[in-house]
Amino acid sequence: MANNQSARTATINRKTSETDISLYLNLDGKGNADVDTGIGFFDHMLKSFAKHGLFDLKLRVQGDLIVDCHHTIEDVGIVLGEAIKKALGDKVGIKRYGNFFLPMDETLILCAIDLSNRPYLVFESEFKSDSVGYFDTQMVKEFFYAISYSASMNLHLKKMWGENDHHIIEAMFKAFAKALDEAVSKDSRITNVLSTKGSL
Repeated sequence: MANNQSARTATINRKTSETDISLYLNLDGKGNADVDTGIGFFDHMLKSFAKHGLFDLKLRVQGDLIVDCHHTIEDVGIVLGEAIKKALGDKVGIKRYGNFFLPMDETLILCAIDLSNRPYLVFESEFKSDSVGYFDTQMVKEFFYAISYSASMNLHLKKMWGENDHHIIEAMFKAFAKALDEAVSKDSRITNVLSTKGSL
C-alpha cells in the first residue's frame, strides 16, 4: 500500500470474505483505465470516471456476485475512496473544492465536492428501473456514500433533470470525475492547505 506523494498515486489491496480488490489510482494520469469488476455496467461507469477525470485507474475485483452486486459495488467505493485520500497525501496546494454541471442528453447532474476531511453525502435522485444491466440502481447512492466516507470528503450529487436511468447514472459518474479533478488540482498561489485552520 505504498504511496508516492510526488506522483500522487496509491495502490490498495483489500480482501474480505465477500470481496478481493486490488486498485491502483493516479490522480495525475491521462484517463487510462483497466477495469474488471465482473459487472459490465459498473466497469463502464468506472472507465468513464477515469477518462473524464483524467485519472489512471487499474482495478481487479473478485466478488460474491452469486449473492448480488451489493458487496462488490460498495467495497469498490470504499477502496476507491481510500485511494483518493491516500494519493492526496497532505493536500498542500490543492484547490480543495470542485463542482460541475454535467449534461448528457436529457439529463443534467450537479456534483460538488469539498475535500474537507469531514465526510458527508447529500444525494438527490430517483430511478425508474431496479437495475441497469446487472447493476442495481439502489447501489448508486451506496457507492458514492462509501467513497465520501472513506475519502473523508463532503460530496453533493443532485439530479437537476433526467428520465433515462442509464444517462442519469453515467452523468453522475462523469460529473463526480470532473468535480474531483478540479478539487485535487493544484494552484501555485496556495502554499499550504486551503483552510484558515491550517490543516485539512
